[in-house]
Order: sequence, then structure tokens, then C-alpha cells
Amino acid sequence: MLAGGRQEIYLSSASSWEIGIKSALGKLRLPEPAVSYVPKRMAAQGIRPLPITHNHALAVSELPFHHNDPFDRLLIAQALAEGMAILTADRAFRLYAVEIVWCGT
Repeated sequence: MLAGGRQEIYLSSASSWEIGIKSALGKLRLPEPAVSYVPKRMAAQGIRPLPITHNHALAVSELPFHHNDPFDRLLIAQALAEGMAILTADRAFRLYAVEIVWCGT
């Protein structure tokens, strides 16, 4: 689906936020601090940033509570608001009416 590099890939600010938190807590090991690593990887792979807007944040309140993770709920709200698919291996995302590109086994 993503082969050929014709699709634009975005990284939500929510994902960067979560990466930063997990890295700071020692739950995610990165080769360098998240503040430099994430932007470098995004640039190297041509990944575009997806900022969090007020519409995204407020859209979270419209979601059913199938999932309690606030980061994941924000990602789902963003995908729905922007008409985007989500790349994930989290089965809980399947409970929402969002397009998923499965990245798991």
C-alpha cells in the first residue's frame, strides 16, 4: 500500500509528544535525545508534521470510549477530521470508524 513512495506520510504532534515522554521516562530507547532524533528521522524519511488543532482536540469528545489512551484517541480524531488512514498495530483502533493500515503481525 505504501510501496512506491507516492503517499504522503504524516507524524502527528501527539506521536512526537508521546515519544518524548516515553523517552524521558526510559520506556523508549533512542540513539539520541527525542528532541533531535524525531525531526532528523522525519526529514530523512520525508515524513510531514501534522499539528494538533483545536478541531482535533475537540473531536476527541465525539469519539466513543472504546479506548482510554488519550494519545491514541487524539490520533483517531485527527485521522477522522483529516480523512487520513492510521498506521498502527493496536487492535483497539479497529473499534473506530477510521481507515487503518495494519502494521502488526
